[in-house]
Amino acid sequence: MIYVFPSEEKPIRQGDIFADIPRASVALSELPMVTEEDARIVSWAPIANEGKTIKAILPVTPVNAIVATQDCDTKTSVEITLCEIQPFVQVEGKAKETKSPKKWQSIITQHARINEKWFYLSFFKETGTTEKMGVDFRRTIRVTREDLEEFRNHRKGALNSIAQQHFRERIAQFFRRYAYNEWYSLDAEEFKAYEKDRRCVVEPKYPWQIGE
Repeated sequence: MIYVFPSEEKPIRQGDIFADIPRASVALSELPMVTEEDARIVSWAPIANEGKTIKAILPVTPVNAIVATQDCDTKTSVEITLCEIQPFVQVEGKAKETKSPKKWQSIITQHARINEKWFYLSFFKETGTTEKMGVDFRRTIRVTREDLEEFRNHRKGALNSIAQQHFRERIAQFFRRYAYNEWYSLDAEEFKAYEKDRRCVVEPKYPWQIGE
């Protein structure tokens, strides 16, 4: 469909899809630090304040990811940035109950224009998935360029020219978008309806939304 399959010797480009990229999880409040004497759980704050370098044990998960770094930098940068690929229902909540082709086409086309946080990827069996996937621009991973070049046997494919151009514009728009609280202009009654629709407490509330 929207994929091509470059040979292993081809250089890394934006839109290349890799399997089994290591994603490390760090908890600043509970960091397993290792010394020559022992291993213990510590908080990162006092270590950072002292400017120390430590050794730590971190959980690492293999994930699918797509190269976000532009082509002009994938050849020379010290590090390359990738964005994690997840099941589409995890990156777009409205897809959880979606079954029919009619509803899918609405999400893939209309909601893609509204929600700038993700990029849709159709079924892609080469990465071992059996469902629709999505690139989550909020979940990034950095890998050294030299390491990723040595890891090209795990490159499972790449976006074709049409999808690659779209991906380039989507990721650029995500990082340059103007961030604002979309509910700021709602009056008190509209804000109540907004909060109810999202099934959570929305903060901050503005004075005109709480009667001040």
